[in-house]
Amino acid sequence: MTKPITIAIDAMGGEDSPKKIIDGIEIALNNNKEYFFQLYGNSIILKEFLNKKKHLKSYCEVFDSKNSIADDESPLAAAKKGNSTSMWAAIESQLKNDAQITLSAGNTGALLVISRLVLKMLNGVDKPALAGLWPNKKNVNVVLDLGANIECNEKHLTDFCNMGAALYKSLFPEDVAKVGLLNVGSEENKGNEILKKTYSILKENSSNDYIFSGYIEGNEIMNGDMNVIVTDGFTGNIALKTAEGTSRFLTTKLKEVFSNNIIAKLGMLLAYSPLKKFKEKLDPRKYNGAIFLGLNGPVVKSHGSTDALGFSYSIEMCDKIIRGNLINKINKNLNSIDLKRT
Repeated sequence: MTKPITIAIDAMGGEDSPKKIIDGIEIALNNNKEYFFQLYGNSIILKEFLNKKKHLKSYCEVFDSKNSIADDESPLAAAKKGNSTSMWAAIESQLKNDAQITLSAGNTGALLVISRLVLKMLNGVDKPALAGLWPNKKNVNVVLDLGANIECNEKHLTDFCNMGAALYKSLFPEDVAKVGLLNVGSEENKGNEILKKTYSILKENSSNDYIFSGYIEGNEIMNGDMNVIVTDGFTGNIALKTAEGTSRFLTTKLKEVFSNNIIAKLGMLLAYSPLKKFKEKLDPRKYNGAIFLGLNGPVVKSHGSTDALGFSYSIEMCDKIIRGNLINKINKNLNSIDLKRT
């Protein structure tokens, strides 16, 4: 029996919270009992939900927070509320209450700002990156940055490569992390000067923990030949929204095609099994949970509109991050390339 992972949760963040939080915890515990949850929020409401699911109470501890952060609240206004909010208290629990990781479905901008204020940055890292998971033909991609940093220089992108590779190895320890820089072409002379400088740094500083595979174009992201895709936050966020929109378009159009007439409906019945697998592969709930990399402690951001099943997948991600020793892997990668630069 392994030691339980202690996860601090901002239980008031995101749509339909805290109900989906409690329901998500129940799903996660059905698959794995090695969790303990610190729940931060309105203690009266949280205890009411837990009283309806008494089998969860031994896995949870409730911490009362006077305030919460609205989804449309500015990061500055949120930060000014201090540790009275469930989000701040959940992050601070890594320093005060022995939580190993923090999970929130709340305001992304506020989560980033408060995480930086409370946990601080890892030594040598200037900017945190928001990394997420995308499906590919072979397994899953780690993609970063997804919007935390609009402008990046070669130092930032190099750090993202090292941190993204560490995240991939934490989540998939049996796989080889193959890093690619998102660019407008695969040739070494393509792209802007920042990309070219980043390419040069990574090409000259090989690592035992990942393979730098060069440039990758947007239409190759899903191939799975590279599994850590690095770019600036502006480009990464556009790529993410484009991928999400394309996925919704495909699933919607398939439903329309197979509901046009009786023949199409019969065809759907014949193709039910492969269509089900297709839908499951593209189900965004399976890839729910992005992580801020570069902080002195791990913070995972669940999608605010996900349901309980999606939230349970973000709990699973927290488990893999801690058991995979993410922070140690990041420090190892960063120290390795820094030594070679000097």
